[in-house]
Amino acid sequence: MRLFILAAVLFAFWLLLSGHYEALLIAYGLASVAVAVFFVRRMDVVDAESFPISNTVGGITYWPWLIVEIFKSAIDVSKIILDPKLPISPNLVRVTSHQKGPVGITTYANSITLTPGTISAVVLERRYEILVHALTDEGVEALEDGEMDRRVSAFEGESEGES
Repeated sequence: MRLFILAAVLFAFWLLLSGHYEALLIAYGLASVAVAVFFVRRMDVVDAESFPISNTVGGITYWPWLIVEIFKSAIDVSKIILDPKLPISPNLVRVTSHQKGPVGITTYANSITLTPGTISAVVLERRYEILVHALTDEGVEALEDGEMDRRVSAFEGESEGES
């Protein structure tokens, strides 16, 4: 089933990028996808972690939310940089991660780093903690409110953590 879905996604991506819908070119696209899926099958690299079908529904809600958060943070950081007083209050804080698997913790740490004004400095997977450098107190408060942690947990399909 994963290989079929992988083939469908690859072909849809190929169609999107090619922009050509003539029969011969579509046949070439199908052939290239078939060869790619054949090699992926032979190498035995498609598993639940490398191609997480179960996260598709969570991704539909999580990724747009994260993109909006990235833009909001970018605007806030830009305002700080352009302010002559440079009102920053750098902090180094430990944030608890309620994701129990390495993929969930990595997703959470990467989401923190993708958001301007915060950087995941150290991930302590065994203690479920992430050491985060935040540019402002507001960045710390946003992390401590736990919204991103809850959304990553929902995205990963894990039980919602308490903040």
